[in-house]
Amino acid sequence: MKNLLIVFTIALLCFSCKSPEARMPESVQSGSFLKASAERNKKLNEHEHKQIQDIIKSNPNRDYIASESGFWYYYNTKMERDTIQPKFGNVINFTFDVSNLEGDEIYANTNKTYVMDKEELFTGLREGLKLLKPTETATFIFPSQKAFGYYGDEYKIGTNVPLICEVTLNTIIQKND
Repeated sequence: MKNLLIVFTIALLCFSCKSPEARMPESVQSGSFLKASAERNKKLNEHEHKQIQDIIKSNPNRDYIASESGFWYYYNTKMERDTIQPKFGNVINFTFDVSNLEGDEIYANTNKTYVMDKEELFTGLREGLKLLKPTETATFIFPSQKAFGYYGDEYKIGTNVPLICEVTLNTIIQKND
């Protein structure tokens, strides 16, 4: 019995120490995925650009300005005399309305206090606020990549939704850092 126990223990040790076979890597052509993704993004961008250009053409009385950052805007109220614009670290207060390109309201009359470039805000709006002076109002048209992009805002704005935002910059508190 003692010999059987020893043989069983040795056999158990030999077979239990065997490691699993290494898996061979699968050959995946990641370049094809990246190319397909880039092609989808190009088509999305072209589609959104056409939609935005149609909106601009349908409003010939508006003086749309193409920003260097890839969005369009016009001033509803423009202040010529004031030269103060938001800069890094300034605390600003602004009011905004958000709708999709069809004009369906998403957020209305939202008031926000924001520290420039130190808090989260979607790219287009952050860049658009830097163009405004106190009491100015502008309407911005943001393609989805300048708005909330692929992820949306997790509440009311879905995936790849271009936005129209009417924004009024109420106040700027300059910080002397």
